[in-house]
Amino acid sequence: AKSKLSVVIQRLRRVQTTTTARRTMDGVQNLPAHLQGEFMKTIEQMQTKDSLTMYNTLVERCFNNCVTSFRSKSLDKYETPCIENCAERYVKMTQRVGLRFAEQQAMQQKRAADLAAGK
Repeated sequence: AKSKLSVVIQRLRRVQTTTTARRTMDGVQNLPAHLQGEFMKTIEQMQTKDSLTMYNTLVERCFNNCVTSFRSKSLDKYETPCIENCAERYVKMTQRVGLRFAEQQAMQQKRAADLAAGK
């Protein structure tokens, strides 16, 4: 029989959407080929670490907020929708923060380019 935590983890895996986009930074194309490979490997490792951290935080937060009873090994009828809604809200919030961060970076890059061009 499965524990409540393993049931929660399974449900969160269904809700979680993984959108892993490979980000390239300006100047990467100017690196020698062997350094490009190392750079991309480092970026992939950082993305994997960030994804795992986000997933672990999601599981911990939703489990702590939604699982209130340990009388049975399965989730009750109130815990299941709570877990699903919690995970959905967390993923949406994380995506929104990522989007805002990208927008801020784009604005800063534009300002830097404008300053460099003398505007």
